[in-house]
Amino acid sequence: MLSSRNLLLKTKITKRKQKQSRIKHNSISRKPKFIPKIQQPFSATDEDEELEGEDGNFSLKSSGPSHSHGVQPLGNLYLSISSIPSRNSGLGNLQTLTDELVLEILGLLGGTHLGILSTVSKSFYVFCNHEPLWRNLVLETCKGGFLFNGSWKKTYVSAYKPSFDIISSGIKVKDFYSDYLFQSWLCANLEMKPEWLERDNIVRKKGISVEEFVLNFEEPNKPVLLEGCLKNWPAMKKWDREYLTEVCGDVRFSVGPVEMNLEDYYKYSDQVNEERPLYLFDPKFVEKVPYLGMDYEVPKYFNEDLFSVLGNERPDYRWIIIGPSGSGSSFHIDPNSTSAWNAVIRGSKKWVLFPPDVVPPGVFPSPDGAEVACPVSIIEWFMNFYNATKSWKKRPIECICKAGEVIFVPNGWWHLVINLEDSVAITQNFVSRRNLLSVLDFLKRPNANTLVSGTRDRVSLHDRFKNAIEASLPGAIDELNLKAEEKRSQEKRHSFWESVTDSKVGAFKFSF
Repeated sequence: MLSSRNLLLKTKITKRKQKQSRIKHNSISRKPKFIPKIQQPFSATDEDEELEGEDGNFSLKSSGPSHSHGVQPLGNLYLSISSIPSRNSGLGNLQTLTDELVLEILGLLGGTHLGILSTVSKSFYVFCNHEPLWRNLVLETCKGGFLFNGSWKKTYVSAYKPSFDIISSGIKVKDFYSDYLFQSWLCANLEMKPEWLERDNIVRKKGISVEEFVLNFEEPNKPVLLEGCLKNWPAMKKWDREYLTEVCGDVRFSVGPVEMNLEDYYKYSDQVNEERPLYLFDPKFVEKVPYLGMDYEVPKYFNEDLFSVLGNERPDYRWIIIGPSGSGSSFHIDPNSTSAWNAVIRGSKKWVLFPPDVVPPGVFPSPDGAEVACPVSIIEWFMNFYNATKSWKKRPIECICKAGEVIFVPNGWWHLVINLEDSVAITQNFVSRRNLLSVLDFLKRPNANTLVSGTRDRVSLHDRFKNAIEASLPGAIDELNLKAEEKRSQEKRHSFWESVTDSKVGAFKFSF
């Protein structure tokens, strides 16, 4: 029997040891409950495209389908004339289990058994047709790629029985209430609210010198959005869907846990409507399609990349990123204490960044920093946590990065990114003299075998990198250590008046 680990129902774990597959799932996701404030019972089949939430109205995508099984939020039960919710009567003795736990159990079944169980009752019909269950089966069993067929269930069946035609029954189950199932549908169909997009407090610069960039942004470790950097990139003119599909042909790229060619991926992204769309995120795109590497160049601000002293043995450092609206990356810190730049070639992206000393709300890093629990999707984070940041003393840096713009992400900064439309981007992580000591310190941590990413040789990477730097740039590390020590001394050193004046009462004090 084919088994399925219920990936999307489990807590997302962001691991720094693999940037291209940061997320793993190893516990049930406890979604913060979001119940729309509604005066009349709301059904996912209603034609109304606007509902009221905790902080105002939410708009549904005009292209979003109604919930295929008529699931309603639990709050509607109190406004219903029926006193018996069909969920419980259809589950029998399993009705005492939470929806999450029911789905967790069903995630252990294969496709055949899910199909059989869906005929037992209307409740099991709803649960067994939950799309993330079928998505997990596809991703677990179709490692060589898949042809998306309108829904994950149809995709799974057609992969094993191409001649079998699934006819959607369109059964609407009356009086079925579930916040968990409804919210999954809601998050997949919500538009980004205007107030989530309006804040743009990042510093924007155009045509600045490399020296100004280093002095004002890289040295103090501050984000900046750079305009006009990509005007000479051939990719800006060439990289539309037709060109990329043609030049890449049948080459397969990393899409989550599977490999797909671009044509098949675009067929998926054109049809999909889900809470967490799959993201094409490949670290070997230049090796796979050398023409792509000829269509862009590193902006002058990031030319110093000290990991290059390792040649082909350096950790993964550059990725092509392609995804539909709603896809993106939940909060994480880039791997190996590197800094990064991200250049948008097509589309636009919403960025939210927090400094290293501020953990974003709803994010729970482990004590050793090896993993980060982020139990909600990107859209859920905006629904449940975004408004709280408006009153924080250290508010996040935000912006919309559009085609032709580049954002600098300093090392250690938390960041979340969501595509606002179909997007194509290039990102690279790098080490310069400004963060070299931080990277070396990161690579020699006791749990380096867990923390270090992008290379198989995690434990010895520190020694190899340090030796290569000392051979290529003799004395550079010692010089940087000396400057760092002088800076720390200056920060600790007090002036004469600070040393003899009591700051609380304004009087002199003696220190012997």
